Amino acid sequence: MEFIKNLKEENAVSHLVLVGDWTVNNFEKIKSKLQPYSTQNQEKFSLKLDHIRQLDTAGVLLIADTFGRQSLEKALENHALSKERQAMIQAVIKAIPQEESIQPAPKEAWPIRLFENVGLAVSNTWKEFIHWIGFFGMVIASFLYILSHRKEWRMTSLIANIDNSGFKAAPIVMLLCFMVGAVVAFLGATVLESFGAQVYTVHLVTYSFLREFAIILTAILVAGRTASAYTAQLGSMKVNEEIDALRASGVDPLSILVVPRVLALIIAMPILTFLGMLSGILGGMLVAALSMDISPRLFFDIINNTVDVKHFLVGIGKAPIFAVVVAITGCLEGFNVSGSAESVGQHTTASVVKCIFLVILLDALFAIFFMEMGW
Repeated sequence: MEFIKNLKEENAVSHLVLVGDWTVNNFEKIKSKLQPYSTQNQEKFSLKLDHIRQLDTAGVLLIADTFGRQSLEKALENHALSKERQAMIQAVIKAIPQEESIQPAPKEAWPIRLFENVGLAVSNTWKEFIHWIGFFGMVIASFLYILSHRKEWRMTSLIANIDNSGFKAAPIVMLLCFMVGAVVAFLGATVLESFGAQVYTVHLVTYSFLREFAIILTAILVAGRTASAYTAQLGSMKVNEEIDALRASGVDPLSILVVPRVLALIIAMPILTFLGMLSGILGGMLVAALSMDISPRLFFDIINNTVDVKHFLVGIGKAPIFAVVVAITGCLEGFNVSGSAESVGQHTTASVVKCIFLVILLDALFAIFFMEMGW
């Protein structure tokens, strides 16, 4: 099919007579015919449009893109064109953005950009907090439903999750706390030696592990190990549409996927924290015995006579709260995965970062609260 013909040279100006149907149905064909003209000097062409049989806006845009807006406006000076066709061409010309009308956005001053970014970050954080609270409320509702329906109890899933998130994490928690306990005892003995108060290394190790170190180290390890596992498991199920299949079958995914994981961590975290306390104190006791001649019996006597049980209760009481935070955050990130393996990786990383941040933030708030209460 022919779209361009009668190329004539008059006074070094080429006259292109456009013929045929310049419509969207012939878009690709016309575009291929126009390729030789797009690389030439457009001012050398004079267009004649009165021989076109059919013309629509797609055809006009092709002419404008190839020969330029000015060539198209010049072609309108041919009075052989019908009024309707002239009106359509003029409407398309007006709709084409002119280069001079496209102004770059004014560059904002850096204080405005700074406040804008801070405001955006605060807004996003608030939205994520509301989303977290909403998801937590849904998990509580599913848990209360399960409590009143014995057939919905998932004991096998609960025990399997306790084994995976609790017992299998115990060796690394105990080893880490043991080493940190030894380091704290060594530093304490080094500093207190200059004051002749090495014996207070026992108090330092005991207080720090009963109140802070055991729970914070356990929570960070669980966040890196268990929360990431929860996100990856649920994210993979989301990608494979298994969660959608559960919903389509009338099964609540929260009751069989989230509630057992949260309960498992609530049970496992205090046990891991207790083991961390014992390991940290044992690490300090070993250093005290080797470098300060404080026997294990004297070490335990000092703890028994001077360390109050409230320090143990303060540390162990934070364990279930941290367990809920870690489990809910890990599961929520798994449900936020959107359809690709890359998304699973991104949300797994986000899960670990958020859990560690929340654990440290909550621990700081607890420390201030306990200090104000005199506990």
